[in-house]
Amino acid sequence: MFYNAEKPVDIQKAKKYFNWLITNKKTFELTKKQPIRSISQNNYLHLLLSSFALEYGDTLEYVKLEIFKKKLNSDIFKTEHLNKKTGEIREDWKSTSILNSKDLTIAIDRLRAYSLKEFGHYLPEPNDLNFLNEIRISIENNKEYL
Repeated sequence: MFYNAEKPVDIQKAKKYFNWLITNKKTFELTKKQPIRSISQNNYLHLLLSSFALEYGDTLEYVKLEIFKKKLNSDIFKTEHLNKKTGEIREDWKSTSILNSKDLTIAIDRLRAYSLKEFGHYLPEPNDLNFLNEIRISIENNKEYL
C-alpha cells in the first residue's frame, strides 16, 4: 500500500498497519517513494487514463481503446492495414507511443474535457504534480480494478 504522510488519515492507516505487522511478527519492508518531479507526456496520459478508468468503472484497456482512441480521437488513432493473405483491409488503431507531441496533446485535452463534461471528473494538468501523485497512489491502491 502507498500512504501519503501529508494526510492525517493515511498516517493513521499506516501506523495501524505497521503496528499490526509488528504485533503479528510479520516480515516487512519499508520503502520511501520519491515524489514526481517531472512527467513525460506518455506517463501523464497513462495516469489520466487510469484515473478515468477507476472513475468510469472499467478496465484501463477498455477505456484506452474504446473511449480514448475510438470515441474521442478516431481522427488521430484510426488507421488501416492490409491482410496479406486475404487482401482484406482492416481497421487498426495506432499506439500512443508513435504519436507526435502535438497530436498527443490534442488527444489528452479531449480526454480531460470529456471526463469533466460527462462525469464531472477533473483530470489535472501536467504541471499539477501533487494531484498527479494522488492519482498515482490511488492507482497503486486500486490496481485490481484496472
